[in-house]
Amino acid sequence: MEELTIDLTYGTALFEAAAETKKTELIKEEASELAEVFSREHDLYTFINSPGISAEEKKRVFGKIFEGRICDELLNFLYILIDKGRTMHFDKMVKVYKKLVDRKEGISYGTVYSVIPLDQKRIKELEEQTSELFKVNIKLTNEIDPKLIGGIKILVEGKMIDASIRKRFDDMDSQINLN
Repeated sequence: MEELTIDLTYGTALFEAAAETKKTELIKEEASELAEVFSREHDLYTFINSPGISAEEKKRVFGKIFEGRICDELLNFLYILIDKGRTMHFDKMVKVYKKLVDRKEGISYGTVYSVIPLDQKRIKELEEQTSELFKVNIKLTNEIDPKLIGGIKILVEGKMIDASIRKRFDDMDSQINLN
């Protein structure tokens, strides 16, 4: 639970600093790239999270590596994380940050469930239809659910649109049992 609070607190602080300096997109891009670097470069990730290395040494090394390559706001954010010993949470903080940026831009995410993979054209059509329905820009990912038999189900913000054959069978069963 504490981790969630840390991620939310720091992710929100980064978002507020980015909004203040009007660099939300730049920081979103750079923070995402930096999170990828940490996941690929295990030695760098181990170095930044090592309790045996002083914060000053970590900041010196990170300054040499990233100064001029990422914006000052993000570099200063990293320095704060180093000082507070919170660098191991960076990836989750970036996820919180991205969600806040998306919310500000009116973007929501959802999942479309289908029996077979949907092509990008069909997903795009469903995004447009659900965006119109929810009055917000929806981005969908496709997941396979063989229990559907056919049709689709869309889950967005805890709301379900069920246009599956399984649902139709269940509805018919309910009608038969009522009569």
